[in-house]
Amino acid sequence: MQAWEISEPGPVASRPLHLVEHPTPAPGPGQVLVKVVVCGVCRTDLHVAEGDLPPHKAHVVPGHEIVGRVGALGPGCKRLREGQRVGVAWLASTCGRCKFCRSGRENLCISPTFTGWDIDGGYQQYMVAFEDYVYELPDAFEDQEAAPLLCAGIIGYRALRQANLPPGGRLGLYGFGGSAHLTAQVAIAQGASVHVMTRSAKDQALAREIGAASVGGAYDAPPELLDAAILFAPVGTLVPTALAALDSGGTLAIAGIHLSDVPALNYEEHLFRERSVRSVTANTRKDGEEFLEVAARVGLRPTTTLYPFESANEALWDLANDGFNGAAVLSIGGGS
Repeated sequence: MQAWEISEPGPVASRPLHLVEHPTPAPGPGQVLVKVVVCGVCRTDLHVAEGDLPPHKAHVVPGHEIVGRVGALGPGCKRLREGQRVGVAWLASTCGRCKFCRSGRENLCISPTFTGWDIDGGYQQYMVAFEDYVYELPDAFEDQEAAPLLCAGIIGYRALRQANLPPGGRLGLYGFGGSAHLTAQVAIAQGASVHVMTRSAKDQALAREIGAASVGGAYDAPPELLDAAILFAPVGTLVPTALAALDSGGTLAIAGIHLSDVPALNYEEHLFRERSVRSVTANTRKDGEEFLEVAARVGLRPTTTLYPFESANEALWDLANDGFNGAAVLSIGGGS
């Protein structure tokens, strides 16, 4: 089978993905073999490919927004069936034993593994995943639509919860890519006023189309103080800007796994009056299950651009250079 692997991380202009032949994997105990149909192209894939997040596995195959069909069941698998449509996401496994796992906070597990970072992901025709970490997908979404839900959507949903937005509140989104355009739809459906700050004219147009209350440049001040904000852009210099836009008691949630350096904060300007900042780390399976139910219920509509399998490097380049609206999705084809 064919797979895109990261032989040596490097700038996206150097085309860090290389197409190779791999043997089709066999599912072990508790695992399923997945015929990959499509895989979303996430900014975390870009961070791994460029080395901002050094790969945990040599020659790793990236990709963790995977939609496919169950091709085979490993020993002990009972929940899924062959031929069933499934989704595979970022969280690949947790220990189940540490204090975080035992208290329902498996996103903070001390020894997790992640799809496309620790184990091979979805930029290939077949992959294996643990059945307990595989999602059943709502029928409301086509394969291409479902792919970005599996990371961009889930992480955005957790970030929205961590931001403590009150009912009918004022939410600011900094950056407006694959995750933010889904989070905005959820927040608007829940009655929030959403203000979008982003550098891309294409993303600004999409924000208006979705129904944002206001749209401005990345460092612009929104027209009203915010009850909550989420930083999606991996740009540390936006942290003071977002904090300064918060009303008293507001929270800034930082949704990315990677962030450039944050400049010095001024206590009175950025943090006083009980403003707070918090990171968002991975997600729990419960987050994913809740979000997929919410996404189907509110009629979420992902904006996607489909790339052929052979154009994986081009998809990463376009992601780095604001080459599309919403989310990119790589067409894999389901194996051969």
